[in-house]
Amino acid sequence: MTTETKGRSPGAGFTRRTALTGAAATLAAARLAFPSGAFAAGAGPEVGKARLGFIALTDSSPLIIAKERGYFTKHGLPDVEVVKQASWGATRDNLVLGSERGGIDGGHVLSPLPYLMTTGAVTNGAPTPMYILARLNLNGQAISVGNDLKAVKVGLNSAGAKAKFQQLKAAGNIAKVAMTFRGGTHDLWVRYWLAAGGINPETDLATIVIPPAQMVANLKAGTQDAFCVGEPWGGQTVDQKIGYTACLTSELWYNHPEKAFTLRSAWADRYPRAAQALTAAVMEAQIWCDRMANRPAMCSIVSGRQYINVPMADILPRLQGSIDYGDGRVVHGSTHYMKFWADEASFPFKSHDLWFLTEDQRWGVLPHALNRAALVNKVNRADVWRAAAKSIGVAAPASDSRGPEHFFDGKVFDPANPDAYLASQPLKKLV
Repeated sequence: MTTETKGRSPGAGFTRRTALTGAAATLAAARLAFPSGAFAAGAGPEVGKARLGFIALTDSSPLIIAKERGYFTKHGLPDVEVVKQASWGATRDNLVLGSERGGIDGGHVLSPLPYLMTTGAVTNGAPTPMYILARLNLNGQAISVGNDLKAVKVGLNSAGAKAKFQQLKAAGNIAKVAMTFRGGTHDLWVRYWLAAGGINPETDLATIVIPPAQMVANLKAGTQDAFCVGEPWGGQTVDQKIGYTACLTSELWYNHPEKAFTLRSAWADRYPRAAQALTAAVMEAQIWCDRMANRPAMCSIVSGRQYINVPMADILPRLQGSIDYGDGRVVHGSTHYMKFWADEASFPFKSHDLWFLTEDQRWGVLPHALNRAALVNKVNRADVWRAAAKSIGVAAPASDSRGPEHFFDGKVFDPANPDAYLASQPLKKLV
């Protein structure tokens, strides 16, 4: 355990009012400098507006900051709306509709969702083609459990919960583990964690879908035994002493990809310059959010009622690497914090999307016979990210693959051979 450095907090002197005042000034300056957008005089975006959705999670911050600090306006899109969604199911439904029918054009999504929509796996067999244009963050999720599991030392190793879950099942009161969307990132993290401890998520318990913002209330009500969700809800669970953090998902897979910036393919194909401009604006917001000095200001904005709607104290500490797990473990200076730009967080590596597809095959969400590579090349628009990066003067990774990935249980995912990884997993449900 490291010791927290004493001295003035990076957030000292910051209030929501000062942050919002600064954001308003930035936006006003952007509108004055670029009344019709940064590219008004040249081949700028074909349209000046888009409707983007987000869920009340810390990893939606780049979209919120791009709006509040005027990055969309700077890039020629002064009328972008950033609209809160009630759940990932609502996000999916509004993406199917598109803004022309009262829905949304894209936004903040679970990284597997564009694939599940493109294949029709979660849209009643009617595909809604989607593009991934950027990754929004690495890390920043947690697996939380009820305080009763402290006695069996459930942590990074989930095995301690096996006997309890078996007892509950035998008594006809099967354990319930919540995640946010079937086949989404949180579903995959919690299944990986359970299976690594010898707990079969298909037979030893019931997985249930709960919207992120309702996770803490449901654990408090006793309707679930554990859950996986993005911050700030893991931190809030500890702050309210309702449960504790068994592990951070980045302890399962360090620097793992999480949310993505997506657009409906039809919208991006119709407005390709606007799609690139949106991506560039989000990337600039990610760079701003990633600076530790900016995180208090970021939190004071995104914690507002119209966005995440929680106290700043529920968001900021974990963003700065201060992790109170709630079971006696407290770590300051942790490297397991959310990253928006560092370590190539924003680039949509195709190798990562291959892992998501392989895990969704592992648990029967996608068919085993799926042509993974063809689907990734259809949905993942790393080319748009590269073009946007060039437009704002930042470097792009040399490859679309980050190479082999290593997990806490010794497993290795080699994107050159996903089937070998799949075969190495003893617990699975292939269809």
